[in-house]
Amino acid sequence: MTEKDYDALRTIVGRDFVLVNREQTAAYMYDEVEPEFRPPANIDSIVVKPSDTDEVSEIVRYAYEHDIPIVVRGGGTGLAGGCTPVVESIVISMERLNHIFEIDEKNMMAVLECGVTLMQLLEELEKHEGLGFPVHPGDEGAQMGGMAVTNAGGARAVRHGVMRKHIMGIEAVLPNGEILQLGGKLVKNNAGYNLCQLILGSEGTLAIVTKVILKLYPKEKCSCTIIAPFEDFGDACNAVTDILHSGTIPLAVEYMDKKLFTGTAEMLGLKWQAEKGNSDLMIILSEKTEDRMFEAVETVQNICEKHNCYETLIAEKKSEQDELLKIRSEHYSYIVDSICDSFDYAVPVSEIPNFIADLKHLAEEYHTGNNIVAHIADGNVHGDMWYVDGKVPVYAEEYKKRMYDLVFHYGGTITGEHGIGKIRVDDLKLQKNETELNLMRGIKKVFDPKGILNPGTVING
Repeated sequence: MTEKDYDALRTIVGRDFVLVNREQTAAYMYDEVEPEFRPPANIDSIVVKPSDTDEVSEIVRYAYEHDIPIVVRGGGTGLAGGCTPVVESIVISMERLNHIFEIDEKNMMAVLECGVTLMQLLEELEKHEGLGFPVHPGDEGAQMGGMAVTNAGGARAVRHGVMRKHIMGIEAVLPNGEILQLGGKLVKNNAGYNLCQLILGSEGTLAIVTKVILKLYPKEKCSCTIIAPFEDFGDACNAVTDILHSGTIPLAVEYMDKKLFTGTAEMLGLKWQAEKGNSDLMIILSEKTEDRMFEAVETVQNICEKHNCYETLIAEKKSEQDELLKIRSEHYSYIVDSICDSFDYAVPVSEIPNFIADLKHLAEEYHTGNNIVAHIADGNVHGDMWYVDGKVPVYAEEYKKRMYDLVFHYGGTITGEHGIGKIRVDDLKLQKNETELNLMRGIKKVFDPKGILNPGTVING
């Protein structure tokens, strides 16, 4: 890019909102991917901060006319390298598009710009009694546009599903600068192909989402967290299956290897109270009334007891629940220095016991270990690869391929939440056949004939 390009962009957004100095742009180059596996950023890329959809459209139109690649950046909380510019690009930061336009209590909808963070939305909903939003990917700094185009999930998917289930409409800018209004405050809409849903989960490769219409829900007033320790992992999994069949659907059911619960607690200066057992479940319940909560707790405890659970621990106070959730959420800080790559496979829930057992056997075969964390009630399993003597192991690619073979054996997918981004583009070819890949390439070509949106993401060619 030239000074002429910089001046054109400054004319659109103002001089203060075009960053060309590498010291200023450095913070916008990467997401949360481990350094050893993240794609190298093109440090000649610049950062532009529009204030509204019209400015986004003007930036994109200029880039389209001059064949300049564009990468959109939200909160930078992704785990697949999606917001890293791998060629010289205009990085569009959405941080200024942070307005909540409307909380429509009658229709139970929220209309907001793409740069609104999950934390902003939750804080705003505190002012509207009885309304809540359920999707929580783990980091409240995530922006709504990013959550939309990555189809964010999280622990609560077992009850509430993933992001696309809750998006009723979007405003999106096409690669030529044209603005689309898709969907709306409609429960039913069968008019033609659902372009809105096609853009959701497309990781910034088809269009730029600038506004989101979200479905809101009645807020549940009662919650508690149950820690259920089991000696045998199979018993824990069978208990989860029976809980789901009982009609009591927890807000979340989380599993971590025991060493992660105890080690993370110790790192935080806390103590993990479940001393017995090798396999602990964290079961989070949320209900509208105390009576329904009491029934749910009783149901879960009876099922866990039937499957040989040790005595359950129950946290009813918010402070106690927050402490347990902090231990679950901070596990990454406990392991980050020992791992070089992380994965988020997903398999059918019924296959979880055998799949995790096979993952552990595979690790033993390579004389290494793993850290298993699972949203166990929806089949999403997070695993990792360990450093060897401080370096990426020589068997890294082979080991990854064999992990994926296990995923496919059990009818799963290489990513349940994080997406393909830039770090799994070649891996996608292991899961999808050439017909599927060519259909994806065709869709990309229709939306983005010049290929300027987020090059190197999801699919090549």
